Order: sequence, then C-alpha cells, then structure tokens
Amino acid sequence: MTDQDQKSIVVGVPKETFPGERRVALVPEMLPALAKAGADVFIETGAGIEAGITDDSYTQKGATIASRDDIFAKSDVVFQVRTFGANPEAGRADLDKLRDGQIVIGFTESLGEPALSKELAGRGVTLFSLEMLPRITRAQSMDVLSSMATIAGYKAVLYASDTLPKIFPMLMTAAGTIAPARVFVVGVGVAGLQAIATAKRLGAVVSAYDIRPAVKDQVISLGAKFVEMDLDTGEAEDKGGYAKAMDEEFYKKQREMMVKVVAEHDVVITTAAVPGKKAPILVTEEMVKGMAPGSVLVDLAAERGGNCELTKPGETVQAHGVSILGPLNVPSTIPYHASQMYAKNITTFFQNMVKEGKVEIDMEDEIITDTMITKGGDVVSSRVKELLGAA
Repeated sequence: MTDQDQKSIVVGVPKETFPGERRVALVPEMLPALAKAGADVFIETGAGIEAGITDDSYTQKGATIASRDDIFAKSDVVFQVRTFGANPEAGRADLDKLRDGQIVIGFTESLGEPALSKELAGRGVTLFSLEMLPRITRAQSMDVLSSMATIAGYKAVLYASDTLPKIFPMLMTAAGTIAPARVFVVGVGVAGLQAIATAKRLGAVVSAYDIRPAVKDQVISLGAKFVEMDLDTGEAEDKGGYAKAMDEEFYKKQREMMVKVVAEHDVVITTAAVPGKKAPILVTEEMVKGMAPGSVLVDLAAERGGNCELTKPGETVQAHGVSILGPLNVPSTIPYHASQMYAKNITTFFQNMVKEGKVEIDMEDEIITDTMITKGGDVVSSRVKELLGAA
C-alpha cells in the first residue's frame, strides 16, 4: 500500500463557544508536526480570530477550513480547550454531533463535574482530560495546567499594578524618593512563581509563602523573601509535587500567623487551588481590615470560590478600603500566547498516542490511563468513578 492509500487521521478544531473564551486549541505553527504524525487538520471558520489568528494563516500551513458540523462529522480526534464538562451550557449543543469511537481531548472539569463526563460517555466518545496528566518528566511538555498558570501568574500582577494607587518600582526623583510597592504571593506553584518574577521585574519588593517548605529555594532564586511560619507541613505535598488540601485546624493556625504579614503589604496575590475542590480560605476579612487603604488583593482561585472570604468570582469588591479582584478564566485574557502554549501541549499529547500514522491507545502508558475519562460508553477513570459513586 502506498502512502497515498493510507488513510490519514483527521484532527478537528472547533471554535470555542464558552462565553468570553478567546483561546483556540491549535495554532498554525503546530500543523507541520501534526502532518508529520499523519494527520489532516480541519479548523472551524474563525476559530482563531479571538486569539489574533486568521483562517489564512491556518490554510497556509496546510489546514482545511470547515463548518462546525463538518468538523465533528469528519474528525477522528477533536482538539478543544473546553470540552463539554468545562463548557456545560453552550457545549451541550455539540453533544449530538459527537459519535461513537471519536476521541476528544481538552479541559474536562471531570473532578468538579463528574456527571457531565457520564453524559459524554453516553455518546461513546473516548475522552481525555489534559488537567489530569501525571506529574512525570515525560509529560512536562504536555502540562497544560503549568502553561495556563504561567499566563495567569503574569496577568495577576498586571491586574494588581493597574488597580494599586501606587507604582511598583522605587524611584529616585527630584520630587523625592518613591518607595517600592510591597507584594505578597500566597502559594508558590507555577502561577505563584510567575507572579513573583513579574512583580520583581516591575520593581516591587516581593515576599512569598507556601505550605510546602521545599519551594523556599525557588522563591529565593527569584529574588523574593520566603515567609516562614511555625506549622507542621510534613503532609503538605502529594507524590506529584502539588500542595495537598489540609485540615481546617491547619488553615486556622495559618490564618492566625498571616494577619501581620498581610497587613505589611500593598498587594496580596493568592493562587492556592485544589483540583475539583473548593479553594481553601487563606485570607479572612480580619486580614483585609488590617491592610492599608488602597491595597489590592488578586484572587487567582476565584473560579474555585476564592482564597479570600470576601472574594466574589468575576467581580471587583471594595471592602475596608481594599480592592479584592476575583478574575475568571485569566489565561483567556492573553489568548495569543495562551493558545500557543496550549497548542504545543495538546499536540505533544496527541503525538504520544500516534504510532506509524495510526492512533494507538496504550493502556500500559500512565499518561493515557491517568487522563482517560471515558471509553466504550463507560466512565473508566477511577477518580471520576469514585466521585460518581459518592454522589
């Protein structure tokens, strides 16, 4: 059989329909890699416009522009930023377009909305959740959570600098010396580290805290001060390196120790989120009261309810003279580079399951088994099944 006789894998990229979502799951730069893997790519008309990517830029790299119905009808594999689970209202319109055996890859919110994964299973699709990738070296180039957290950490500082009635850097001027802003980052994952780095670039004096003592060296390497608290943090990190949810007694002690630290800063950025669970309350109203008038708190955990008890997701709240920002879907506010990073992650994930121009799902590969949510009409993820059983 010649190469021309061999059927290509058809990858389809529909336009995102979640309200305000400006990202796209694939950028033109990834098309040569997909072609090399044996894939023909169909992109929905206007899929990249919100991210500043034209249809022509896709066709110039070999993609075919098609209607939404054609995308779902022809695709063996569908690349999305938000699958139905992460887009429950607008995404319902696509359920009837999905077919048995089709592969869908993207954010799924399976731990937060397990029942929606069950609905997708009913369509017979094989669903892969990129946010459930194992934290192993081989999966680093597929890590969408780190990519999107990088964007969010950077943007959080821009939100803060735009709202704070002060400038960030120290300036020596003819009108006197302007003191630098003081920024406190709570939670030193990828978003926290990027927030530290960005605040330092803008000239702020930065401090940071995390329940995992192991991140102290990373904080110091970025030129920030690590705030130490006398707490038992022995169980604070899971085997994947993520911060674990602690009990309420731990958080109570932590809050008591943070009152003074929070009061000393002009800006507080909180980033502590636990997948599929409500975010822990780290900043109380009492702490906000202790902050100077004009201070700013940016809560990157707003989508999970927020780390500050006064946060209102999607809103800016004024309380005790402090601005409390609860931005949602932050990566979508920088759609060009968020899409670029996401596209690299999802393409690498796809390449991992393609062997000699065919999709081969290797159930011995933990990247596959950890991310597979549904297959053959059933929910197959043990974590999601456990949540469905509990429900």
